[in-house]
Amino acid sequence: MKNSLISKNRDYRLLLSASSVSNLGDGIAMVALPWLTTMLTSDPLLIAGVATAQRLPWLLFALPAGVWTDRMDRRLLMVRADLVRVALMAFTILMVVSQPSLPALENSSSAAILSLMLIAFLFGSAEVIRDNAAQTVLPAIVAHQDLERANGQMWSAEQITGQFIGPPLAGLLIATSVAMPFGFDVSAYAFSALLVWMIALPPRNLAITTRFLPALMEGLAWMRQNPPILRLAVMLGAINAVFIGGMTVLVLYAQEVLGLSATGYGLLLTFGAMGGVAGGLLAPALALRLGMRCSLLTAIGAFVVINLMLGLFGSTVLTGLALFIEAAAGMLWNVVTVSYRQRLIPDDLLGRVNSVYRFFGWGGMPFGAMGAGALVTTLTPAIGRSGALHAPYLFAAAICSLLAVFAALRLRFDRA
Repeated sequence: MKNSLISKNRDYRLLLSASSVSNLGDGIAMVALPWLTTMLTSDPLLIAGVATAQRLPWLLFALPAGVWTDRMDRRLLMVRADLVRVALMAFTILMVVSQPSLPALENSSSAAILSLMLIAFLFGSAEVIRDNAAQTVLPAIVAHQDLERANGQMWSAEQITGQFIGPPLAGLLIATSVAMPFGFDVSAYAFSALLVWMIALPPRNLAITTRFLPALMEGLAWMRQNPPILRLAVMLGAINAVFIGGMTVLVLYAQEVLGLSATGYGLLLTFGAMGGVAGGLLAPALALRLGMRCSLLTAIGAFVVINLMLGLFGSTVLTGLALFIEAAAGMLWNVVTVSYRQRLIPDDLLGRVNSVYRFFGWGGMPFGAMGAGALVTTLTPAIGRSGALHAPYLFAAAICSLLAVFAALRLRFDRA
């Protein structure tokens, strides 16, 4: 009975499979793209520039993506986004094989780095469209009372493929050839597109009678009328900004502080995946026992602890433990908040309100990425490279501590 969603619901099974395959590609790209960047340059600002380019679309396109999601066939949006990523990964292969030699740190090609930034930007743009559409599809496939369980299962599967299998597989593929992980991603995104194409969604009215800007303003108005959702979005924006800042410098932290190879870096990220899987499986029951508010306070408290671990120490074991706790806490936050939104927001507004939520919640990520790179660059002459690489995590711990105080004072929820 526990697995009835998977065994009896064909469309949920297809969506779960597509998300798993797509996230396997994402997990490989999560290691391969920054590692390729470090083979072209060792400049933290340029490395942060690639990460910023990938996250910038959340600031630029999150709001219009919501209107597109409510106006168009959500299934087709997901398919087209996956096919765009197929093309981008194929282009990355061509860029890699065109390089005379790698690594090219002494004679780094500005054209190659700019090309990688463009690829990262377009890749992130496709991700904005796909993720917004995918999150609005689930309530049309699964009954509302099953949303926590469905979200928990989906994110656990995504963690297994995207962070448990993907990163170490990327490390092995990079060891074989720098182009190999991108070739694997071509197949993964193409297969994901095929699976999504096979999903049969119930019919819905695609006609939004108002024009683009008034339609967008309807989503903004709904958000303003629901302060708990708005507060969650703003808090998520701060959490994601410092999280992406930490992830941006993690590749250098792993290389220079921990002394890891590409394979070791990929294996390190699997500890995060293990935490994500555990969090995805346990979060529904934990949220039911603790309640929504207490669950979120627990997650924020965990974010403070893990950033202190990364900022104060330089141990591979402690880093792996910190990534495990961070992923588990992040999963608890996601299962609780996404299920709450999916139940509360009307279906005809779901795409637009989700896009407004993600604009606030994800729009700060490019600033976090570039800010972390700038912080390392600025502090290196004063405290040395190793100390500078610890600094973004101490800054993140301070921000999360302030958020914990804010949450304790201001977060209150009505039942949805």
